[in-house]
Parts: sequence; C-alpha cells; structure tokens
Amino acid sequence: MLSDPILEEGAQRSGPTGNVKVTRDDWLNLALETLISDGVEGVRILTLGQRLDVSRSSFYWYFKSRQDLLDQLLDYWRNKNTRFIVERAKRPAASITQSVLNVFECWVDESLFNPRLDFAIRAWSRQSAAVHRVVDEADNERIDGIRDMFRRHDYSEEDAFVRARVLYFMQIGYYSLEIVEPMSSRLSLVPAYLRSFTGQEPREGEMEAFADFVMQTTSGNGKAA
Repeated sequence: MLSDPILEEGAQRSGPTGNVKVTRDDWLNLALETLISDGVEGVRILTLGQRLDVSRSSFYWYFKSRQDLLDQLLDYWRNKNTRFIVERAKRPAASITQSVLNVFECWVDESLFNPRLDFAIRAWSRQSAAVHRVVDEADNERIDGIRDMFRRHDYSEEDAFVRARVLYFMQIGYYSLEIVEPMSSRLSLVPAYLRSFTGQEPREGEMEAFADFVMQTTSGNGKAA
C-alpha cells in the first residue's frame, strides 16, 4: 500500500448486492502501485480484480470505466506532487535560503513528493498526448511557483525564472539519473546548493532546522540518514 491512502473509507461498503470486500481506496492504491511498478499498460480491471480477489462488479461500484480510473490516478498525481511544491514555495520565510529549504522538504519527504510516481506518469505521457499536456502544465505550475518565490525575495523576473528552472530541473534530473547518496552526504552539500541557487549563504539556524526535519523524516520512514 502507498503510505498516504487517497480516501479514508471503512473496510467494507454496503451496496445493492451486500457488502463489498474492498473499498474504492483499495482499488486506487493498487492501481497506483501497479502504475509505478508495471506502467499504465498494467493497470487493467481484470488484473487488479484478480490481485484483490474480487469480481469486476466491485470495480464498477466505484468507477465508470478504466478511463475513469486512469483519470483519477492522474488527478491524484497532479494534486499531490504539484500541490506540495507550490505550497512550500508560497510558505512565508525571512530569507530566500529558507524559502528554498522549504521546497527542499519535498525532495526529502515522499509524502510530499513521490518521485517514483512522478516518473511513472512521465513514462505514461510518452504514450499519450493528453497526459503529456497535463505533465507540461504541472511542470510549468511548479516552476511558476518557485519563480514567484524568488520574485518575493526581490530577484528580477528573468533571474527568478532562470533560478527556478535550474532548481527544479536539477532535482528532476537527479531523480531521472537515479543517483543514490547517503543522506549525510546530501546534507553536507545543501549549503553549496543554496549558494548556487540563491547566491546567498544560509542564515544562522536554517541548516540546523532543516537537518532536524530530515532526520525526523528519514527515521520515520526507515531510510538511512
């Protein structure tokens, strides 16, 4: 199961034919897991039903069609992965370095940004022009949010836009190349990244607070620090 269920529902739901063995949340979570592991081709009603040990009729209690399920998976990705980046970029901060650290929280905590899901959607977008448009819109929304963050700290429009693209594309490239580093090594490089992205040094206490966030997050999800 994904760590953050899409909906909170009971273990069973009463329907016209009695209790249904699985919930809508079960279908969506399994579909998300399958999308990540097998690609969109693996998200099939019959296959999911077999894995859940239920009939196709259970699926149609919650969804109109396979396309309805796919649309909801896309909505989930868009609302989750994009929303938190934009929210962190909007968070009030006394310095641009703190603002960037707020966005960095998304790269540390997979409950805020799930890179495996992001690249599953991007792989899907290579097969669908409609999904590709949605991905482009999401990328632009994320970059716009980060650009506006730099603008609030008095960077020029052009400078803010370029810095936002560098910050965002660097992180997406980091995931794309599947770079694996100990968290301690990543943390040691954060001040240099901040200098590169902002041209400024982190203020006193900012790195300590971010390191505390990282330690709490990685210890909570079992990742090595």
